[in-house]
Amino acid sequence: MYRTFIFDLDGTIIDSEMIGLYALQATLKEKGINKSIDELHFSVGIPGLRTLEILNIADIPTTLESWLEKEKPLMKNVPLFENIIEVIAQLPKAGIVTSQTAAEMNNSFYLLNIDHYFSSIVCACDTEKHKPNPEPLQLGLKRLGCKAHEAIYIGDSKYDMACAQSAGVDFGLAFWGAKTLTGFEGADYIFETPNDILKLITNNKLDHKV
Repeated sequence: MYRTFIFDLDGTIIDSEMIGLYALQATLKEKGINKSIDELHFSVGIPGLRTLEILNIADIPTTLESWLEKEKPLMKNVPLFENIIEVIAQLPKAGIVTSQTAAEMNNSFYLLNIDHYFSSIVCACDTEKHKPNPEPLQLGLKRLGCKAHEAIYIGDSKYDMACAQSAGVDFGLAFWGAKTLTGFEGADYIFETPNDILKLITNNKLDHKV
């Protein structure tokens, strides 16, 4: 049985991905760059700074600030996925490893007053390298006093899965956020709903292992 359950944030705990994508799209449009949401979906799961580097944005600091300002009022009311906190409250130990920066988390996650459910929170400001590199998850394991084989990382993006695999940690797909199985053939578990996670601690059969 796993001792520790580590979660991604966007698209796994909070339903924020479309907020970020629409804010990015609007920011780019102001700079004369027209991108569809599908074209920007690659950014889900990686830090905003890296996203703007991939897009070859010339003035990254100003653009990033504009993006965050557009997100800020929307993130104040960001919804939690149904039952996710009720599930996390029943787990032996929980942590977060996210690509959000500290500033982004102050504008969203910490406003929800749920941080007390987590024994460790690793954000993009805590490491030099980011997902899919294993460094953020390795730091999370260290802070939680947990070995790789004792933990599972639950997320909704391919970056999350690659991060877990590189760190030697089992990966569970948050299907409620990912909404697709394509590209997740390497996942150890497919969780259709947050309640499925509890089957790992109640010894009930989990039918979704792949």
